[in-house]
Amino acid sequence: MASELAGLLADLKEKEAMDLVGNKLEQGTDPMEILGDAREGMKIVGERFGSGDYFIPDLIYSGEILKEIAKLIEPHIKHKETGSRKLGKVVIGTVAGDIHDIGKDLVVLMLDINGFEVYDLGVDVPVHNFVDKIRETGAPVVGLSGFLTLAFDAMKETIDAIKTAGLGDDIKIMIGGGQIDDEVRRYTGADAFGKDAIEAVALATNWISKA
Repeated sequence: MASELAGLLADLKEKEAMDLVGNKLEQGTDPMEILGDAREGMKIVGERFGSGDYFIPDLIYSGEILKEIAKLIEPHIKHKETGSRKLGKVVIGTVAGDIHDIGKDLVVLMLDINGFEVYDLGVDVPVHNFVDKIRETGAPVVGLSGFLTLAFDAMKETIDAIKTAGLGDDIKIMIGGGQIDDEVRRYTGADAFGKDAIEAVALATNWISKA
């Protein structure tokens, strides 16, 4: 059964969702638990979109609500003390043909507060932009985001291009968003998929620690 926040977000009830988040923070609820509930709500939104109950404007609106929730939560998340030294570099973006930054922005936020140097390429990112930025920064980790099923082919094309450019042996690639699972990971050629922003941070941390 979905949590109260997940239900409000899934139903696009912005005011009620924000009020609930504010109340939870005042009561000392773990911010990561709130983010987990929000992710659950976004999963329901994705399912409703897939079944034809929701449309593109609903996706955009739900994403805006999620951004507001993230802004409210950020001051309550303890930043790790990493000094001026960054843990490592990560290039991330939503692949070509997909304009959704719903999950990407949350991953960027979580990577940043955990001490990573993040290069956010934005949305609808052409393949060559990923290749160019990887070469420019020397980032060992790449994140490809996509909310729609049409993003699967774009992810595969991007990963193929990275490998063709001779960069595949030096980096790890994770994908995430929407209905992505291990079958999609195998199709695209990615090294791993992350179910949420917390898992994305764990993957990046593990890979960079072994680099």
